[in-house]
Amino acid sequence: MAAQTEESDCSREQTKAEQDVDQVRQRAARDQQRLDSGAVSSPKDLENLQREIASLAKRQGDLEDVVLEVMERRESAQQRVAELTERVSSVQSKIDDATARRDAAFEEIDGEIATVTKEREVIAGSIPADLLGLYDKLRGQQGGIGAAKLYARSCQGCRQELAITELSEIRSAAPDTVIRCENCRRILVRTSESGI
Repeated sequence: MAAQTEESDCSREQTKAEQDVDQVRQRAARDQQRLDSGAVSSPKDLENLQREIASLAKRQGDLEDVVLEVMERRESAQQRVAELTERVSSVQSKIDDATARRDAAFEEIDGEIATVTKEREVIAGSIPADLLGLYDKLRGQQGGIGAAKLYARSCQGCRQELAITELSEIRSAAPDTVIRCENCRRILVRTSESGI
């Protein structure tokens, strides 16, 4: 934006400087025409007119130098605007790409959530209501995880190894008995990898 403003300012400055050059050029042309026409007969007036024409020529040269300097600054500003516009375009392209990938990932996640939710509803329908109630209560208390796998004599919910007495109780319990971790109180899921 700053580069665009600078370019715009240079453009206005160039237009003003070019108008100043045109005014001086027109005045010098009028004076030269008066001089060439022979309308001025007084030697003093002729001398003044020639001096003014010379002064206007010098003024025109100075103003043309200003125009050239402003044109150089404007060209530099235009190059900066073009460079920054290209960089903005490149960054915007990266943003658009990242946004598209994010949206695709959200879409995939939403699809997985829908699938898992349906699967959970089916499985939840086959679990006794009191066990499901306990699980939901623990899930609310334990950050969304109400049951954990018992793996190699450790609760995978709290990552604590169970005491030998606790493992003995679990070994002797019936397969359908609800076992809970003494540390985190989550329901323990026994598998062949439980180490009991």
